[in-house]
Amino acid sequence: MSVQVLVVDDDPSQRRILEEIVRRGGHEVVLAQNGDEALEKLKSASPGEISVVVLDLVMPGLDGMGVLERMHPDFSAIPVIVQTAKGGIDTVVSAMRAGASDFVVKPVGPERLLVSIENALKLKVLKGEIKRLRKTPDQALGFSDLIAGSATMAQAIGLGQRAAQSNIPILLEGESGVGKELFARAIQGTSPRAGKPFVTVNCGAIPENLVESILFGHEKGSFTGATEKRDGKFVEADGGTLFLDEVGELPLEAQVKLLRAIQEGEVDPVGGKKPRKVDIRLISATNRDFIELVRSGKFREDLYYRLNVFPILLPPLRSRIEDVPSLVRHFIARFAAEEGKKIGGISKEALKLLCAYSWPGNIRQLENTIFRGIVLADNNCLGITEFPQIAQIVDGFEASIPPAPALPEAPAMPQGPAMIGGDLPIMKLAPNTDGDIGIAIVGDGGDMRRLEDVEADMIRMAITRYDGHMSEVARKLGIGRSTLYRKVRDLGLEDTATHDAA
Repeated sequence: MSVQVLVVDDDPSQRRILEEIVRRGGHEVVLAQNGDEALEKLKSASPGEISVVVLDLVMPGLDGMGVLERMHPDFSAIPVIVQTAKGGIDTVVSAMRAGASDFVVKPVGPERLLVSIENALKLKVLKGEIKRLRKTPDQALGFSDLIAGSATMAQAIGLGQRAAQSNIPILLEGESGVGKELFARAIQGTSPRAGKPFVTVNCGAIPENLVESILFGHEKGSFTGATEKRDGKFVEADGGTLFLDEVGELPLEAQVKLLRAIQEGEVDPVGGKKPRKVDIRLISATNRDFIELVRSGKFREDLYYRLNVFPILLPPLRSRIEDVPSLVRHFIARFAAEEGKKIGGISKEALKLLCAYSWPGNIRQLENTIFRGIVLADNNCLGITEFPQIAQIVDGFEASIPPAPALPEAPAMPQGPAMIGGDLPIMKLAPNTDGDIGIAIVGDGGDMRRLEDVEADMIRMAITRYDGHMSEVARKLGIGRSTLYRKVRDLGLEDTATHDAA
């Protein structure tokens, strides 16, 4: 949806004027004729749906100051622009103290009001980013910070809240991109360990020969390259939470040590003389079928039961489509602020398109899609034209993909004998060779030649070109000399090669 502005004024004529100004500014308008109706509109709207409130201070019944007071704390994040015919300094001070973000005097000019709305939108985005950044150092993210209004996510959050209060090992299951790490951080922020270290390990990205060193640490000189002592991730997470992402990717040898670390509450650094006690909260995550990994022998059954004590399944985005509008608004606000673009929302048609898509890449794909849309956008509202790839997949929507920039014209391919197999060029030798010799990649019968035969021809031609100097041949082919000798031997080309000095 586009940015929604709640206009609150008891004067019908003034409401119509404000409505027209706001609409001309490209925003949607929600109208309320008194304070009580304004609060009802706020309560009935979805989280983040109403972005700005334009509030008359002087109204019968519940006036503007009363609305400001009752907006706390549930709606305190929504910027409020107050307006009144009485522009005294006392009124301004009272309104600002009550939480107003700006102040205009009736009759307000269209440009003045629209500038005030744009400033209020920027202020809202900045406040949200500051709030998010402040949570990073002390890991104070909680479940209330997750954008998750669907019933399926409510069930997962309920389990997460219960598990957070104990030290029970948790296994988060779900497809890639559903937000398992963010969910783990919410568990940490809700638990007694909030504010303590939260250490993430991507088990699928660790080189197999470094798994133990990274997880459990190592002593100086314990292996080649260990120039100093280093604490492992278990020690870094001591007192806090260790999040093992894609734990199913761990090699079997490391699984044995992990099992002991969980059972005994201590780790053995590589090259260490004695184990080291650690106090951690363990959260694991996987997008694999754990049962199948155990059956196939790729994951230890005893470790599986140690990790799978309290499983929580996070649903894919296609199972919680009702959360897409809120996620879209969040990503628009975030990326518009990061890119410095004045984009306030998304059209109803574009939002309908995004809600009709299945999102196989889940929230991560949606996030990247909105980022791309923000970069492409030329207007202050995202439309279908910003999502051409999605529109081509979903029935009932059309959008053209912007033409790619013209590439420099490629050099003409040789014609006649230089072309074989219909439209496939032969690989030509350099100009200093005799004749117009090349390597055929299609045989006489029209079938592709074996890769081994083509490779033999290439090596034979290279040896001939460089007069049998094998060091030069190896350098030009981009392979080691020992590899070249082995290929020469395997391909039966010894009579062609000359064994030169190193």
